[in-house]
Amino acid sequence: MGPATVARAMVAGVRQVWPRAETSERPLSDGGNGLLEACRALEEGQLEPIVVQGPLGAPVRAVLLRQGSRVVIESAEACGLHLVPESRRDPIGATTFGVGELLRAAVAGGAGSIVLGLGGSATVDGGSGMARALGWEFLDGRGRPLPPGGGELSRLASLKSPPRWSIEVTALCDVENPLVGPLGAARVYGPQKGADARQVELLEAGLARLAEVVETELGVGVADLPGAGAAGGLGAGCRAFLGARLASGADWMLERAGIEGLLASADLVVTGEGHFDAQSRMGKVTGKVLVAAAAAGVPALLVCGRIDGPLPDGVEGMQGAGAAGQLETEDLAELTAAGCRALDEGDRL
Repeated sequence: MGPATVARAMVAGVRQVWPRAETSERPLSDGGNGLLEACRALEEGQLEPIVVQGPLGAPVRAVLLRQGSRVVIESAEACGLHLVPESRRDPIGATTFGVGELLRAAVAGGAGSIVLGLGGSATVDGGSGMARALGWEFLDGRGRPLPPGGGELSRLASLKSPPRWSIEVTALCDVENPLVGPLGAARVYGPQKGADARQVELLEAGLARLAEVVETELGVGVADLPGAGAAGGLGAGCRAFLGARLASGADWMLERAGIEGLLASADLVVTGEGHFDAQSRMGKVTGKVLVAAAAAGVPALLVCGRIDGPLPDGVEGMQGAGAAGQLETEDLAELTAAGCRALDEGDRL
């Protein structure tokens, strides 16, 4: 369910309770799934289909969004977890190569700047696959190219770089995690992508080695950089190999959505996601919306498939669908309506 569909369903739920309510829809994304849809809803643009290499090597159909000289790319289009059946997940070998192919297509089509959304990936390769598609080589101690995927990065000895490009790239991170460590890409998100305990440590060692070589050869520190752990370390790869600026995807999107102006005249904010938990407070757009609403003194209704953990003050939570965290459009509208009834104070909106 895309962000525009979610927004429409929430509005439908509000109108069940308050038919005369004035509503403003803002489809949002924090850089992961739904970024292109959210950007197109706010600023239009043309979608361009491209066939690229998927996370396991097979071709996948992806799209990018051209908005004048700016191109918006959603990395999950090429390396998303949704592209890999659960039984075939391979965090050791999965690659971001297709993301690099999308970047090449954007530049070939005349992009003046690129916004690259990070999130929802099946990969933990530190962006090495993306870089390979752009001409970078990752070599072992004998000068031989390493196989693709994050599982081989612990053997990385040196890099061979192609000519650098001058396109301005902004990488939108959906989390604030560093590349390595207890809160890094492998240890926090590796298990979600199918990594067992042994594989997590192998991936951690590979990302740590990548950070060492990048700092030594390129003079770029990515190990502790906030957002570097986004999309399995793709944030680090964007900084190291593209010279990208890492930015909060949620902040970037909320600024374009005009959230401050909307909150100034709002009586209620309705937002949500499939599964709201501690990670939702680590840079994701739903958590940012709740923070902005609290700062403006506006109550909020959080509608989710599943909610784990306490909610901030001033937030009413509604959940359904149990552990699956999945809602159909009708369920979302009904949950929104139920939450509005709980907040109802005599048709005050």
